[in-house]
Amino acid sequence: MTDVGEAAPRLADVAPTRRAEASAAPLRVGVVGGGFMGRVHTAAARAAGAQVVAVASSSPASASFAAAALGVPTAHDSVQDLLDDPGVDVVHLCTPNALHAGLALAALAAGKHVVCEKPLATSTAEADELVRAARVAGRTAAVPFVYRYHPMVREARARVASGVTGRVLSVRGSYLQDWLLDRDDVDWRVDSASGGPSRAFADIGSHLVDLVEFVLGDRVAALSAVLDRAHAERGGRPVDTEDEAAVLFETAAGVIGTLFVSQVAPGRKNRLLVDVAGTAESLEFSQEEPDRLWIGRRAASEVVSRDAARLVPDAARLSTLPAGHPMGYHDAFASFVRDVHDAVRGGRPEGLPTFEDGRRAVVVTESVLLAAAERRWVDVPS
Repeated sequence: MTDVGEAAPRLADVAPTRRAEASAAPLRVGVVGGGFMGRVHTAAARAAGAQVVAVASSSPASASFAAAALGVPTAHDSVQDLLDDPGVDVVHLCTPNALHAGLALAALAAGKHVVCEKPLATSTAEADELVRAARVAGRTAAVPFVYRYHPMVREARARVASGVTGRVLSVRGSYLQDWLLDRDDVDWRVDSASGGPSRAFADIGSHLVDLVEFVLGDRVAALSAVLDRAHAERGGRPVDTEDEAAVLFETAAGVIGTLFVSQVAPGRKNRLLVDVAGTAESLEFSQEEPDRLWIGRRAASEVVSRDAARLVPDAARLSTLPAGHPMGYHDAFASFVRDVHDAVRGGRPEGLPTFEDGRRAVVVTESVLLAAAERRWVDVPS
């Protein structure tokens, strides 16, 4: 395997991105939740050129602490106070999963544009309601499936769409972490009352299935699944959500594949991998090496490194640093937020994950739970 030495052939872009006219006034962001994801959203919003003007959390004290830690000028006593704040244009929801639906509905009712962490909701019924509410409100409503925003993911997607990869035969996806490996590793996500009926698949499997469907331009149509729990209890409390999920699936176009997610895989920190096999070539993207795309062929294989001058336009626009300067998770997240802001201003950014995409992940998650509970293949609703 060698690094490619000559410029790869240019591929037709998947779809043009229509950018909105630049606005002189930066958008004003309010963040709900001051934990890890609140910090990530704050940094991404600032990198995208927004002003983070307010924060709210589970209590006034928690909001004050988060505001001080994040350098945000206003700490609201309640989430409703933040939603009522006329100085907030876009609300980022970074709360436990069970709160997403109610808060997103309230934010839309308040006239705000919304970025809601995944999973969008803990049931399809809630997700359906959110999609309808966003449509009626006429607001930008997005879910941060940010792995779509790695340039080499867009390059892979373009290769599949253009036919360079050939007819896709199979796909292998996995997402492995180890942060819940030990019995005394406890987090709110473990409790179904806060995290919902699925943990590992809803948390990281949602990213994986979104990425697989995004790259393929195809949807999972039927699946079977097996779930596993490493520990019957954590911190002295019984566990009722899965640590691992293994899924066998077929897409609408007849592609067969597997998905495997685990939060108890020793040594794996955030290993998201998608491997597509077509009749002409294979493609492999690993989130832990995001500046590279492996292209496998029977005669020879190569590694294409990120270089905007050689990428399709949709990938090049997301390549915000010169070649040789590594890009990663924060860069992808900032690109996602830029597209959210572009949509708020009337643009039509290609590949922006909306509440419809968030709903799709909830539908697949419910299908995984059903298939595992009944030990059978199930058809995945549209």
